[in-house]
Amino acid sequence: MIKAIIIEDSRLARLELKSQLESIDYIECVAEAENIEQALIAYKKHQPDLVFLDIDLPDGNGFDFLTQLDQIPQVIFTTAFEEFALKAFDQDAIDYLLKPYTQKRLNQACEKFKLINATEQKKTPVTLDSTMTLASQFFVKDGKNCWLIKLDQVERFEAMGNYTRVYFEDKKPLIYRTLTQIEPRLPEGAFFRVSRQNIVQLSKVTNVDVCSSGGLELTLNSGIKIEVSRRQTSLFKSLLAL
Repeated sequence: MIKAIIIEDSRLARLELKSQLESIDYIECVAEAENIEQALIAYKKHQPDLVFLDIDLPDGNGFDFLTQLDQIPQVIFTTAFEEFALKAFDQDAIDYLLKPYTQKRLNQACEKFKLINATEQKKTPVTLDSTMTLASQFFVKDGKNCWLIKLDQVERFEAMGNYTRVYFEDKKPLIYRTLTQIEPRLPEGAFFRVSRQNIVQLSKVTNVDVCSSGGLELTLNSGIKIEVSRRQTSLFKSLLAL
């Protein structure tokens, strides 16, 4: 059974969606929320597989909710605002339902979610638990492009919801794995998670500066600057101390 929560400020819209979901036998609505504050509590409590998310909420918007999570969940947006569709898919949304949507359209979105997850579960986990070395290679397919990347080439990994962007040379393909899944496989001492969003290869760091906030800012080979989170700053300093 797929656990889902509904985040929607309109009581009538919540009731209608919950009623529609009752006809989909593999989805169970375990909680509802009418604002971001309630949504965060419900999400932490239930850890749902799927979130039905409105964009316009009383204390912000659906994207504000997502930015407060350590890992972006599987999301089907339900909204009256067509103009946010591109941003929604940038967040790796499963689907984007424009109100008023039909039962058929909702069924299609849920089937899409089920298909995507079934496909991922069938993938053979080749040495997913083994630690790589800098000489290890991994295969990436992004659209029509394919690469066999040597780990030593990677400058950084950046979290993009349920995907991760891999930066190497002048390329930046996406892979369908979270940063949390990738981190344990990286060789200890070679990579460092500077924040929730980024893991950098330490040998690619060319300069370290102190920010006005007192934290650290790293300059990488490509010239990009990455800030070390407050939580990780002390760990970074101790890691590189004599």
